[in-house]
Amino acid sequence: MSLLDIQNLQVSFDTSKVVNDVSFSIAAGEKFALVGESGSGKTVTALSLLRLNQDATYGGKILFEGQDVLQKTEAAMRSVRGNDIAMIFQEPMTALNPLFTIGNQIAEVLMLHEGISAKAAALRTVELLDKTGIPEPQRRALSYPHELSGGQRQRAMIAMALACRPKLLIADEPTTALDVTIQVQIVELLNQLQREENMAVLMITHDLNLVRHFADRVGVMEKGRLLEVATTQQLFAAPREAYTKKLLASQPHQLVNVVSEAAAPLLQAEQVSCTFDIKKGWFKKLPFVAVDQVDVQVRPGETLGIVGESGSGKSTLGLALLRLSSAHVKGAISFEGQSITNKSRDALRPLRARMQIVFQDPFASLSPRRTVEQIVGEGLALHQPQLGPHGIRKAVADGLQEVGLSPEMMTRYPHEFSGGQRQRIAIARALVLKPELILLDEPTSSLDVSVQHQVLLLLADLQKKYGIAYIFISHDLAVIRAMAHRVMVMKDGKVVEQGLTQTVLSKPAQAYTQRLLAASVYARPDEVAV
Repeated sequence: MSLLDIQNLQVSFDTSKVVNDVSFSIAAGEKFALVGESGSGKTVTALSLLRLNQDATYGGKILFEGQDVLQKTEAAMRSVRGNDIAMIFQEPMTALNPLFTIGNQIAEVLMLHEGISAKAAALRTVELLDKTGIPEPQRRALSYPHELSGGQRQRAMIAMALACRPKLLIADEPTTALDVTIQVQIVELLNQLQREENMAVLMITHDLNLVRHFADRVGVMEKGRLLEVATTQQLFAAPREAYTKKLLASQPHQLVNVVSEAAAPLLQAEQVSCTFDIKKGWFKKLPFVAVDQVDVQVRPGETLGIVGESGSGKSTLGLALLRLSSAHVKGAISFEGQSITNKSRDALRPLRARMQIVFQDPFASLSPRRTVEQIVGEGLALHQPQLGPHGIRKAVADGLQEVGLSPEMMTRYPHEFSGGQRQRIAIARALVLKPELILLDEPTSSLDVSVQHQVLLLLADLQKKYGIAYIFISHDLAVIRAMAHRVMVMKDGKVVEQGLTQTVLSKPAQAYTQRLLAASVYARPDEVAV
């Protein structure tokens, strides 16, 4: 008998059916992955196992160890959640309580489900943190979520999920927005813990490379339906469904255009350093060098890729180049041969229209209180007021069409759009001013593979059409390989390697770059061609 047997599952919200007639099973100790585009019903299906979908109506059966979860009382479900079935959520910062220490939150689970004393729970918490690879577990148990790195928060979530030794672990996008080396660490940790505890794992992800290296079997979902289920090897070797073939074909491929090497630099920076003051005690501050003497050169129509682990200084450098950093910045920065190093805020304002930025998280960067028309048109109202309301509205409509969105969407708000659509709105906001340079800070990190592919194609087409230069910051080396003409590899604020993308990523000279490449394919460093 299977550990989990889902039979004809249906999940509806009001009149909208988001999961329709889904059936699959998971054996004890098996690793099963659900893949598909955003909105396909993956997470809703996973949350149904714990009856965590608010205001949902269920149909069908969810048999866990032969008992139908959908027929259990809420009191009975509380003993299932965390005890028999545990879940690792996509974004630990929203799943962890910011007002309680990591240790208190894990201990609470242990005391609730196992009925042990506070002292015993505290000792067990330290053991769990140590088991999941968090350094100095005793000290970290006393830390609050915001005091941990992204990888440490994810490990803390795993520790909490494993506290009661569940028979089934649900991992919802457990590596999203983590850099490649941390991703590998998390995957290796999950593999190790799965073997040690012999627990089943249901992985929800859009990372097909992760699926290839982790899962035993894969289920593919589209628009609430389960299209096909196969072993991982079978699915990647011979997918049956056209949709599955499209997903597999959505991996980034080379999109770069030819750029004249004789062209004068659009942006040039020499010996750029960024320093932050870190408080130590009440009165003492210590300088922290986030970027250390970096040279940058970007030509018109060129894409410069910047890669490295989290904390390497990528985003800090990007913001410094556009004079948007809160750090103490030293060095010389020029735009079209004009120095902008010491320009005042007012003097820089005319240049802002020519240097734009697209952030990692469009949901955070788009005002929830403004319509799309107001968001996209804000820059035009500031920099080109002579257009007037009618002219601005027409420019916004044209900008939305440029990124594949209908002008009819202008009256809607950000929350009414998917992640890919919100990112297109963010690109339209930058593009509408006809900039010469756009800083792209992890613009595809949270998008599923097909939407990511669409956004990359859009960016490549816009670059070809308008000759825009990109500074493309990413931890996804496949994306950088597809988009960048040249690449800089950063570590601890320094550039450790740079050159033509194809050269650096096919024959890396530095051990650090080799490690990044190995992590990007979930391989050992000695498996990467050098």
